[in-house]
Amino acid sequence: MEINPAVTFKHDRSIMYAKRPKVLIVGAGLGGLTLGTLLHKANIPFKIYERASEVKPIGLAMYFHGTTANLFKQCGIYDEFVSSGKFVSAINVCNEQREIQYKIDFQGHNELFGANGYIISRPKIYDLFARQVPKEHIHFGKKVLSMENGGNGVLIRFSDGTEAEGDILVGADGAYSAVRQCLYAKMKKANTLPNFDSQPLPFSTVCLVGQTRVLTPDEFPDIALEECQFRNVVGDNRPYAWSTFTTKQGTVCWICVQYLDDESSKENDAFRNSEWGPEAAAAMAAQVRDFPVVSGGNKKLTLGDLIDWTPKEFMSKAMQEEKVFKTWFDCRTVLIGDACHKFNPAGGVGASNAMHDALVLANLINGLPFHPIASEIEAAFMAYKRERYHRVMDAYESSKIFKAMAGQKTMAKVVRFCVKNMPQWVFHRVQIQTTGYRPQVAFLPLVEDTGRVRPAPQPSLSVMSPDDSKNNVEKVDSTPVAAAAI
Repeated sequence: MEINPAVTFKHDRSIMYAKRPKVLIVGAGLGGLTLGTLLHKANIPFKIYERASEVKPIGLAMYFHGTTANLFKQCGIYDEFVSSGKFVSAINVCNEQREIQYKIDFQGHNELFGANGYIISRPKIYDLFARQVPKEHIHFGKKVLSMENGGNGVLIRFSDGTEAEGDILVGADGAYSAVRQCLYAKMKKANTLPNFDSQPLPFSTVCLVGQTRVLTPDEFPDIALEECQFRNVVGDNRPYAWSTFTTKQGTVCWICVQYLDDESSKENDAFRNSEWGPEAAAAMAAQVRDFPVVSGGNKKLTLGDLIDWTPKEFMSKAMQEEKVFKTWFDCRTVLIGDACHKFNPAGGVGASNAMHDALVLANLINGLPFHPIASEIEAAFMAYKRERYHRVMDAYESSKIFKAMAGQKTMAKVVRFCVKNMPQWVFHRVQIQTTGYRPQVAFLPLVEDTGRVRPAPQPSLSVMSPDDSKNNVEKVDSTPVAAAAI
């Protein structure tokens, strides 16, 4: 196939059979799997290519609430998600003496936003979405070496000597996205890449994450409680903060974050990678073993106990980059999730925003005409970024606040004081801003959003499929009627 941005043949759709664009997705993380799930339901041809040979059960717990509940319900997985998760009513912020300093209360979310929040382990939520995509659509061991992006299609070449052709290329391959790097290299050569996007990913924290084996209430009493015990400990005069979360499966997920100064940043700079090897994890684990954790009982446990209960393959050290890129697409190539916006995990919104990206992009791809040309595809990508960018920036700023809240600098102490003493009406406004965006899939039956707070506008929900457009089917406005009450 000739990939040339200057060459496109003239379409006469009146004599062509109906053909949906073929989508190539690089990256089998939650963003890529969500997109694959939705394209499968829309009967749009797609393939997912993952560089790893297998999925590792690494990672801590993830928090999902009303912003993704509608998506889960439309995909028919909400009940299983709830049964695998633990309800979260509050975050308890503690000191090193294991005393609760204050709570961030999430009571009333079901009434306000139509769904409660749940903590679920990363392997569980990953497995749930992986089962929605037919296995023949996912190919492992596919490391991208290069890509061509032109008027007639896209072509990607892999390290094993194979190639893949399609109409749309989606980079869902993380903070160090190979798709983004290939795209940006070509744009930089053409002098069309903003200088901001060519700069290295900035970072100010690194973290150690893990998930224990199944524990008994005698070992960790909080395990026996019905609700998830979400506890965050801020270090006393040391640049660390750490959190623990109990899961439905009887494990404890944990994370320890180190706040870097100029010297420690230089030490970590050589590791610019999203995931490091076991040696790096072991080295950091040795440094944080004595950090106290709250278990809910009389036992005075430490991170060392959790580390000892954590299988080595369930523990990793990672760099926490933070950046929202300006360039999200070019021609037939588009980026989603960490490939175009990387948040600090303190805000807990990285996975949900990747899913929102996938949902909006799926709506717009589904709305493309049969045999779309490059300009039509690029117009859809532009609409995708227009809907998502300001939402992403809000999440980015929110994540920075949560990160600062657990630090040791003066600003961190000011933020903690403000959160601790925040009037309820102000907290209510903050919750509306962070939970008001509850998007739905345009081509699946809409679900009733029972939240008292009306969902934020969603332009892509009014996008029609080519069949709907051909038959002049009129799409209902973007918000389900049942959600109109405030």
